[in-house]
Amino acid sequence: MSLTTRCPNCGTAFRVQPAQLSARGGKVRCGRCANVFDGVAALIQEDGSAAPAAEASAPAAEPSPQLALFESGRRAPPLAATADAANEDAAVPQFLDEPARPRRRLAWAFAALLALGVLAAQAALYFRAYLAALVPESRPYLASACALLACEMRLPRDIKLIQIESSELKQYPSGNGVVQLDAAFRNTSTITQEFPVLMLTLTDAADEILARRAIPPQQYLQPADPKVIRSGVPGSSVVNVRLFFDNSQLRAIGYRIALVYPPA
Repeated sequence: MSLTTRCPNCGTAFRVQPAQLSARGGKVRCGRCANVFDGVAALIQEDGSAAPAAEASAPAAEPSPQLALFESGRRAPPLAATADAANEDAAVPQFLDEPARPRRRLAWAFAALLALGVLAAQAALYFRAYLAALVPESRPYLASACALLACEMRLPRDIKLIQIESSELKQYPSGNGVVQLDAAFRNTSTITQEFPVLMLTLTDAADEILARRAIPPQQYLQPADPKVIRSGVPGSSVVNVRLFFDNSQLRAIGYRIALVYPPA
């Protein structure tokens, strides 16, 4: 059963339920002017007059004939309001036990901004190598973050951007089973990359593997300057490699080379 109460401050009429009125001892807050008033004492009838005292004191009692339309399923005509609310439908008031929505929205907005900040920090840390290469000014800050989080500040390692341009395996002129490997690889990107590891595989006449060796930059660069190795392969640059090794025992006929980055 619906009842109707009117705000004594602004005169706006509202439809309410008896259960709502009894939830806070009849106290309600006007949704228009925010005035808190006794909804039971302010009950009115369909014609706009004040409800009889018996009805006002017992909102859960049997409905009067004037309120029968609310129970029959038919839509009741809109209640008249004061001049400043004319021609508007009566509104349901905001009750005292409703949460403060603006405060809740502010909390959600703060939580969303905090989550976004954490996500951005995680992305910056994950892509720290590329971020430092693209924005060198960020490297000291990323290095400081890595020092706190026990991670390593390295150069970018995209092996698809390092391509072998040429290679040749031949007998060294002095003989004695020594062979010479010449190779060249290029960093095809514009970003400095970490020096890769050279994987050399020696095969026999049937292309069966005789030996395989991983050769780090400390061994294939001449001279093996630690500063050069730490600085990486500059963008759009070529690295030339020359290696000598004893083939007198293996007597390898063929070879394969590849560039790899070992697991970090």
